[in-house]
Amino acid sequence: MPDASAPAPSPLLTGLVLGESPRWHDGRLWVCDWGARELLTVDADGSPTVVERVPSFPFCIDWLPAPDGRLLVVAGGDRRLLRREADGTLAPFADLRPVRDRPWNEVVVDHRRGNAYVNGIGFDLMGGEAPGPGLIALVTPAGAVRPVAAGLAFPNGMAVAGDGTTLIVAESYAGRLTAFTIAPDGGLTDRRVWAEVPGSAPDGISLDAEGAVWFADVPGRCCVRVREGGEVVRRIPLDRGCFSCALGGPDGRTLFLTAAEWPTPEGTRTGQVLAVPVDVPRA
Repeated sequence: MPDASAPAPSPLLTGLVLGESPRWHDGRLWVCDWGARELLTVDADGSPTVVERVPSFPFCIDWLPAPDGRLLVVAGGDRRLLRREADGTLAPFADLRPVRDRPWNEVVVDHRRGNAYVNGIGFDLMGGEAPGPGLIALVTPAGAVRPVAAGLAFPNGMAVAGDGTTLIVAESYAGRLTAFTIAPDGGLTDRRVWAEVPGSAPDGISLDAEGAVWFADVPGRCCVRVREGGEVVRRIPLDRGCFSCALGGPDGRTLFLTAAEWPTPEGTRTGQVLAVPVDVPRA
């Protein structure tokens, strides 16, 4: 539900082609510009710095836990998970093709065990292929890959709950958030509906300190905060599709949104990063 008394989001950065996978890490906002194939950091005044050029569409990011701390990049179009080495180069870390030779999408790291979860929508969307069931694969700290969940309806944003026992994934084509229990070996069990959000297409997600989830919605042109069970407690309307979101800022109380026109008109840069203050900080 829109809250007329709440602050409206303000543009932090404009001129992106298609911003995605925002992350708050090491005191900075990181954003993937899929259209430009650039990984950016964004200062508090909105000044961008190109950190990496990633020749893949799509690509998403997360970091291994300390003391390793290296950056992981899903090169979705190449069906690989890359790792940023000490010299700054992106090197192959895991080959995802044996699990599914289709484009891969989002990644989240379980910081208790160092495992990475990577999902794939199961079909080539940009190539015009008919929709198929998606999946989640586990990549161990040694780079071994195995499937751990299947039959997902366009899996998108993922989050590991604060206690490290639950994985939440957005199913864009099913209008729901789905949860799994993380087993000691990293497998996913006890699949269940975390929240039904009918009429929505949840995309990127971010977990807050109260256990609620913010989810981006491209066709709905909004970002929504929902509790487990499906209670919608806030809705932020936008003038274009919202692809992803991340809580961050010095106190964790800024919600960063990536938004753009979709489909993106060829040769245009409608992508933005917006920021809006929220009451509940990041998890």
